[in-house]
Amino acid sequence: MLSFTIQRKVPGGGGPLVGGLDHRKRALVMFKDGEPTIIFVVREKDVCWEYCEKLEGNKVRCNFCLKVLNGGISRLKHHLSRLPSKGVHPCSKVRDDVTDRVRAIVALKEGKEAASAKKQRLAEAKSPGPGNISAGKALMSMEAASPIAKVYPSSTQAGTTSSYDRENAERSIALFFFENKLDFCVARSSSYQLMMDVVAKCGHGFRGPSAEILKTTWLERIKSEVCQQSKDIEKEWATTGCTIIADTWSDKKSRALINFLVSSPSGTFFHKSVDASSYIKNTKCLSDLFDSVIQDFGPENVVQIIVDNALNYVGVGNHILQNYSTIYVSPCASQCLNLILEDFSKIDWVNRCVLQAQTISKFIYNHASVLDLMKKFTGGQELVKTSFTKFASNFLSLQSMLKQRSRLKHMFNSPEFATNSANKQQALSCISLLEDNDFWRTVEESVAVSEPLLKVLREVSGGRPAVGSIYESMTRAKESIRTYYIMDENKCKTFLDIVDRRWQNQLHSPLHAAAAFLNPSIQYNQEIKFLGAIKQDFLTVLEKLLTTPEMRHDITSQIIIFKKAQGMFGCNLAREAHTTTSPGKPIETDPILVDDIDMTSDWVEETESPSSTQWHDRFGALDGSDLNTRQFNTAIFGANDHIFGL
Repeated sequence: MLSFTIQRKVPGGGGPLVGGLDHRKRALVMFKDGEPTIIFVVREKDVCWEYCEKLEGNKVRCNFCLKVLNGGISRLKHHLSRLPSKGVHPCSKVRDDVTDRVRAIVALKEGKEAASAKKQRLAEAKSPGPGNISAGKALMSMEAASPIAKVYPSSTQAGTTSSYDRENAERSIALFFFENKLDFCVARSSSYQLMMDVVAKCGHGFRGPSAEILKTTWLERIKSEVCQQSKDIEKEWATTGCTIIADTWSDKKSRALINFLVSSPSGTFFHKSVDASSYIKNTKCLSDLFDSVIQDFGPENVVQIIVDNALNYVGVGNHILQNYSTIYVSPCASQCLNLILEDFSKIDWVNRCVLQAQTISKFIYNHASVLDLMKKFTGGQELVKTSFTKFASNFLSLQSMLKQRSRLKHMFNSPEFATNSANKQQALSCISLLEDNDFWRTVEESVAVSEPLLKVLREVSGGRPAVGSIYESMTRAKESIRTYYIMDENKCKTFLDIVDRRWQNQLHSPLHAAAAFLNPSIQYNQEIKFLGAIKQDFLTVLEKLLTTPEMRHDITSQIIIFKKAQGMFGCNLAREAHTTTSPGKPIETDPILVDDIDMTSDWVEETESPSSTQWHDRFGALDGSDLNTRQFNTAIFGANDHIFGL
């Protein structure tokens, strides 16, 4: 106890007040005539402040998703704990370890409050007497709800699961993952928590299905359900048409595999996978393969075939266009956008900027103590960002580094870093870069010219059909670059030439223009300047897809009503939906970011290691694809993920 004496007159007489801080320095305790009284409590700094930025008033900004919350640190805790029952929108970008830590803090606080409330009720209860013995027993047997049960709501009886049982259950689940070498990302799947919820409803004694039942009864049952869903969707193809997607990739055995999927407004389904290793360079064999797939769906139902650049695109595309007059062949939008970013990266000063930034990230990620310090200064945020492709990862990581610029400088100049045992020579190189204004200028410029393309990449990969918006999105991207370089015509031309070369000669399809023409948010927007330019493409598409004069006559009269916003197009409901309603399902998370950092990327790994692209070397036609196979296929087969921008 740190003691002191306050010599002042006390109302009511008596001796002086003698006070002191308790041994934890949390409370100021005053003594009058030997009787202690707590005057005020010295509050400790809440550890959760490191996860947010305090704004004016009672507002805070989450360091993970940047959402501004009203209600201070308490509301932030519920936001980071990702518990919908708390009435706060859960954070979509917070790391799992932070969520676990915050949940434990919330549980501890609620446990203390519950214990305090119980103690107060017991203190207020009268001594058992003839008239209140039963009430006293009832009060004594009353147990406060388990704080853990509040944080992890149970689908069965609330508060019945002890902390020991819960820990034992989590241990068993962890062992299941470890023993079967399951990817930890499985635990982020929505079906994972759904499984936990329905198993919990079964209560004690539930036994999971055996391996035999899984591979027979349940495999057949789920297969039957999927087949029925696909049959229901097939019936719509006569009206909506469908798109065939050909995804070419190679596995660790260097086999050239082609996955065929079919997509329509109702969903995307896997059709089959073909090992094309023996004829990947043979145009005739590939053309025959595509012929067979087209026949599987019916040529009259297929509107478009999307292929990636790994295939012999020109040869197969020409074959399809010559033999099927109503089918379009288009490249993968995501892959073309990635190629634009790759071309950006080949510009000397952009490439130099990326390499310099990687020098800083490698130093941080290859020294554990520096990495821990960095996360302390960034509020737990990672510096490196990983996407499905190398070049998207490069520009996303530059964005991240620019965002953390002041915090990185603060860290490298902090006393904690000065006493760090990390490589001093490397540290000096990093400090020199961080203090170099020319370096940060190139980072800002790289971020400015790449962000418009990354935005388009998000739109075509964001879980909703984007064929009706990609024309406008690319137009906006080019305009953004033009505006940024309004005072530098040479640089503007350099970047726009790259975009136009990929967009005009490879990515752009008349279908994009036709879909944009039919998009109400574009058709009725007075600020759109390119409607006249895409009208001819729209008419060309109609002439190709509508094979009879009768069909063309009907659509012509409907187009007049649509353009003039008459009939149903002119009602209030339709007008209000012009800009507020979009097809497909939007998602909250960033669709071009993966959950975990690629620890083998150039941003982290210091030593050279074989790249996944080297798997393609056996097949020259596959060169140039830098897609991470595991991550890319997770995206393709993920629910509602229209990665090809359909």
